[in-house]
Amino acid sequence: MLAKVRSCAVLGLDAEEIEVEVDIAGGLERVTLVGLPDTAVRESSERVRAAIGNSGLFFPNHRLTINLAPADLAPADLRKEGPAYDLPIAVAILAATRQIQDALDDAWVLGELGLDGSVRHVNGVLPMANAAAQRGVRRLFVPAVDAPEAALVEDIAVYPVASLGDLVAHLNGALRMQTQPAPAAGEWEAEPAFSVDFQDVKGQEIAKRALEVACAGGHNVIMQGSPGAGKTLLARALPSILPKLSLTEALDVTRIYSVADALPPDAPLIRMRPFRSPHHTISHAGLVGGGAWPRPGEISLAHRGVLFLDELAEFGTRNLETLRQPLEDRVVTISRAQGSLTFPANFILVGATNPCPCGYYGDSEKQCTCTPAMVSKYQKRISGPILDRIDIHLDVQRVPIAKLAALERGEPSSAIRARVEAARQRQAARFAPLGKSNLLVNGDMGPGEVQTFCWLDDQGRALMRAAAAQMGLSARAYHRVLKISRTIADLAGEECIQVAHLAEALQYRPRATF
Repeated sequence: MLAKVRSCAVLGLDAEEIEVEVDIAGGLERVTLVGLPDTAVRESSERVRAAIGNSGLFFPNHRLTINLAPADLAPADLRKEGPAYDLPIAVAILAATRQIQDALDDAWVLGELGLDGSVRHVNGVLPMANAAAQRGVRRLFVPAVDAPEAALVEDIAVYPVASLGDLVAHLNGALRMQTQPAPAAGEWEAEPAFSVDFQDVKGQEIAKRALEVACAGGHNVIMQGSPGAGKTLLARALPSILPKLSLTEALDVTRIYSVADALPPDAPLIRMRPFRSPHHTISHAGLVGGGAWPRPGEISLAHRGVLFLDELAEFGTRNLETLRQPLEDRVVTISRAQGSLTFPANFILVGATNPCPCGYYGDSEKQCTCTPAMVSKYQKRISGPILDRIDIHLDVQRVPIAKLAALERGEPSSAIRARVEAARQRQAARFAPLGKSNLLVNGDMGPGEVQTFCWLDDQGRALMRAAAAQMGLSARAYHRVLKISRTIADLAGEECIQVAHLAEALQYRPRATF
């Protein structure tokens, strides 16, 4: 007897349909699993056998052939990995032995089985549910713990499955499982709680202004200063002034976290912009993504949010140089012998570094103990091409004790965020007629958009000519100054870039090789 059950496999951030075929033939008991399964899938036969028996059902003592076959649109050499095929294999075996009456032609099934028949969590449920809805699947049976995540997708009925026995009873009409309700319309709009507010940061008005500009236009920032000057505190306050995630952005981020198995157990939807702060000892695959079957790295987990690299000069050269493509293209492509996968990586890079090994070069209160050669070697750990891709360069000065001891609090993050959101709304209205999904903020503009939207008057062009000659601006740096000045004008509510906006933007460029 032959039975088929539809399931799916995750490939990058997308899902491909898989048909689980089970054939029962005469002969001695034997289970053969084919279809390019990995170790976890090959072990599923023993888990399925125990789960079926412990659920009070019958496991056939005949020859079983189980085939995991990609659907017509999926690549034929797609490798199947992970334990998500346990439940569809079990259901296909029960259907082949006539223990299930439902044909399941309009359904996808996925989930890992425990030996007692319980259905456990699997990765990538959101992209699987999205792929099912796009293919016209009407029913989706997923682990109960993953059902709230799958219910984020519209136009599909999601059934939370707690155990194999419950699923069999439902398919045979003995039990009626309720579909998972979609989240309430305003649930994802709740005001998030931030660990650091800008009003708690004493002093640093110049740095706060620069970070406001960075958030408004999606510009990258590097902060240099002595230990204890406040670089890390400023970076950790950055999420509190970023605009709220829209529902589309939240689903985009949640899909990445679902595939990476990084979703909090009590939060099926990511509602706060990500803030990722990897240690400088992180591996290349951990930062960029990778593995035998590539998974998203920290730069993709920071998509639509902030990637904070503390002690930037301590990161490995290979890791830093690999950031060149994501900083320009807002995606990262990982190539393997089996093919290439592209992950989104549209983040604001915030780097913090000391000016020298001891950290006190140029400090007003503590003398540096490094030789000039040591200072030069340390600063050259960050290459020129990387620095040229960073829009805003800040010298963070030590805050006087008098300011630290003052009782007055600064401007709250909510007020700054209101200005940032207003500036982003102006940018969205400006870019909407272009119809480009990857053009959301000024930092995303290419040369064509800079030419169109960063028009300068005669005084502005004269200032930029003088600045380019005096500061040695490259073509990329020239365009970045224009994009920053466009953001400053948006914050001021101005339609045209003025000389004052250009002058402020030029203040954020380094005066010499960093």
